[in-house]
Amino acid sequence: MSEQHDRQFIQTFSAVLAGLVAFTVVIIILALIIHDREFDGEQSAARQAAVEERLQPVGGVYAGETGRAAAQAAAEAAAASSEPQVAFEGSTDGEMIYGRVCAACHDSGAAGAPRLVAGEMGARVADKGRETLVSNAINGINAMPARGGRSDLSDEQVAASVDYMLDQVE
Repeated sequence: MSEQHDRQFIQTFSAVLAGLVAFTVVIIILALIIHDREFDGEQSAARQAAVEERLQPVGGVYAGETGRAAAQAAAEAAAASSEPQVAFEGSTDGEMIYGRVCAACHDSGAAGAPRLVAGEMGARVADKGRETLVSNAINGINAMPARGGRSDLSDEQVAASVDYMLDQVE
């Protein structure tokens, strides 16, 4: 019985192995057919540009005087092209700036931020005055980061948002 059991196992194992080999051959043939179809024509210009962009070097190696000159030229070109960005295209719409930057904390009172309620903001205006509030908004105070966490806000934009807040509590 043992020999017959072994023979049955070898036949089953051989059949499974032959099936896997046949399946592998079919997959290889299909892959070759698909590969030939996909790359028959020229690549589109957009695809070629994307490939070239991915192949650009991440950095350069500069050595000696020639390298130093190339590095300085690259640094000067980068500095000339990088203009400081101003948030919201320089808009001084206090309501819009408040809604996009300040409201997250000042509507809920998060981290001790005064809410737009006469009792909370009114006392600060009376104690400190507008100029101090604007200065605190620009430089940050307590848990509030400078410029509400938006370093790209200009002083005028911060002042406009403070003025909007003060107008709301009057």
